[in-house]
Amino acid sequence: MGRLFGTDGVRGMANADLTAELALGLSVAAAHVLGEAGGFEGHRPVAVVGRDPRASGEFLEAAVVAGLASAGVDVLRVGVLPTPAVAYLTGALGADLGVMLSASHNAMPDNGVKFLARGGHKLDDELEERIEAVYEEHRTGAPWNRPTGAGVGRVRDYHEGFDQYVAHLIGVLPNRLDGLKVVLDEAHGAASWVSPEAFSRAGAEVVTIGAQPDGLNINDGCGSTHLELLKAAVVEHGADFGIAHDGDADRCLAVDAAGEEVDGDQILAVLAVALRERGGLRENTVVATVMSNLGFKLAMEAEGIELVQTAVGDRYVLEAMKEHGYALGGEQSGHVIVLDHATTGDGTLTGLLLAARVAETGRPLADLATVMRRLPQVLVNVPDVDRSRVESAPELAAAVAEAESELGSTGRVLLRSSGTEPLVRVMVEAADIDHARTVAGRLADVVKSALG
Repeated sequence: MGRLFGTDGVRGMANADLTAELALGLSVAAAHVLGEAGGFEGHRPVAVVGRDPRASGEFLEAAVVAGLASAGVDVLRVGVLPTPAVAYLTGALGADLGVMLSASHNAMPDNGVKFLARGGHKLDDELEERIEAVYEEHRTGAPWNRPTGAGVGRVRDYHEGFDQYVAHLIGVLPNRLDGLKVVLDEAHGAASWVSPEAFSRAGAEVVTIGAQPDGLNINDGCGSTHLELLKAAVVEHGADFGIAHDGDADRCLAVDAAGEEVDGDQILAVLAVALRERGGLRENTVVATVMSNLGFKLAMEAEGIELVQTAVGDRYVLEAMKEHGYALGGEQSGHVIVLDHATTGDGTLTGLLLAARVAETGRPLADLATVMRRLPQVLVNVPDVDRSRVESAPELAAAVAEAESELGSTGRVLLRSSGTEPLVRVMVEAADIDHARTVAGRLADVVKSALG
């Protein structure tokens, strides 16, 4: 069996790759593994289960709930809520585990199962591997030890979770949002009700788009992966800015009053400066990945803020933050983690904090975003090559060194092998877009000849 768990749970096409049987079996396995690890010792275990609005989430939720209850776990079913809400409630309610059904920014036919440990934290690799092994062992015939009678889990809907999460978001804000007009694009996803409610309660005038989920339209031409509608709506409504989420609302991108995109690097830069001013930027450090724009690194240097860079993936950002106690980290894609208030990227919280900064300073978002200048970035995928040799091929090393020397301090080169496909990604940043394209094309040719 190939590894089921990816960097963000088990994901695939619903009812093809991700079946009800798989969801049920993984849930039973997770309950047994966490129980054997001592997580349930001395008490009756409780799980929080939530989902995004995908049609497939309805039957997958039923499968997960059935699996957990059959393993003796009581289930609090919170319904359609963002991933960070499920993580928050898992911690706030003292639950033993959380489960979120979502494929994030993927198209509607996909879905995913994400398990969260006590406190709302992602499971570590060792636990995921153990869950897979136990699932496979029982899938091929070994019987489960099943509780009976009063030992089976009980299931109830927990509607209070909505208000608890919104109250948590409002309580985090350093100031109100009165006087701001904001357009919110909810991607017809999990934040379609939570995000407008939170912004409204915080004092903002809210216009919503992409907030009518029907189970089939999630991420369909809207949300953080399709900003065109938001850009037009911000200009049409004369709003101060716009916020876009993805399907499970763990990320946030923004659009200024003129309809110009403000990406995750810029948002992270704005929040880093704001948090430092309030004395909350521990160790005067922010965490980002190696894919962050060079302009972000230069901006942090100019602000006197230390930057720690990790491998690509919000889990690696979170690992560095937890290990060293840093307060803020994120990715260019809009995953921003404010560790004092969230255990995962939280798009609604990020948008609220960005809005609070606009309200606090009285400066337009476009002005705040000038804390960093995005350098032109060119990404070229080179397919059908031996990605395993990207770090060892001498021709590549020589070509990269030559390109870095040519670009100097205002440019950057990054070669990465894909984790899922036989290709190598060539990323080049430069002060001039044409220069970046030229260097990227030249490096792509070297990758083809050296690794093809």
